[in-house]
Amino acid sequence: MENVCIGIAIPFIGTTLGAACVYALKKEISRIYVRGLSGFAAGVMVAASIWSLLIPSMEESAALGTWAFVPAVIGFWIGIFMLILFDHIIPHLHLNSDIPEGPRSQLAKTTMLVLAVTLHNIPEGMAVGVVYAGWISGQEGMSLAGAMALSIGIAIQNFPEGAIVSMPLVTNGYSRTKAFIAGTLSGAVEPIGAILTILLTSLVVPILPYLLSFAAGAMMYVVVEELIPEMAEGEHSHIGPISFAVGFTLMMALDVALG
Repeated sequence: MENVCIGIAIPFIGTTLGAACVYALKKEISRIYVRGLSGFAAGVMVAASIWSLLIPSMEESAALGTWAFVPAVIGFWIGIFMLILFDHIIPHLHLNSDIPEGPRSQLAKTTMLVLAVTLHNIPEGMAVGVVYAGWISGQEGMSLAGAMALSIGIAIQNFPEGAIVSMPLVTNGYSRTKAFIAGTLSGAVEPIGAILTILLTSLVVPILPYLLSFAAGAMMYVVVEELIPEMAEGEHSHIGPISFAVGFTLMMALDVALG
């Protein structure tokens, strides 16, 4: 159980360390760095979706033979539609945008910015929880090393995410401490989601292939809807694609080496 607790905590620690950048950096993060960090996070999430979630989903459905892809496809699309639903019912504001999304509200822009990141952290928490639930239940192909690789990969991409959330808050008048707390809390949904998923292990196992691909679909939605536009924003630059490739290959290597 100790390994599970550590695995759940690792992504949250990544967010916390990223949010702590408000104490180390004296000014707002340059746009070129934001593009690079967004590309890196996108690469990590795409690789994690493939090697840690979609491939295991189809491996768990191997008994279906040539139809082993069906649970992965169904779960993937459910994840996409779930994030679309969240986008419509939760007021939030994307980075470098002045137009809020979701229902009208009187929330401050900074609050909606934090909500946007919190919303997108939900599938990451579920992904960690589902993989650990599969390992706890003794499912073939679900290893502790593989689950730890996913935790580490998400933590790596959470670091820049925590910084990207916290730094603009300082620019908008928050004290460094309040910005740090807000950035940290944006990642709190991840361990909560992971714990709830693990507590429901007995219910999770029968539909594990669907839940693995569900998390993958939700994460891919975040990549395409949020991270790729951020890494490509502004004048042409290779920093986004290169950072994406670095994140992708790093997460791929982690998963294969540790899984």
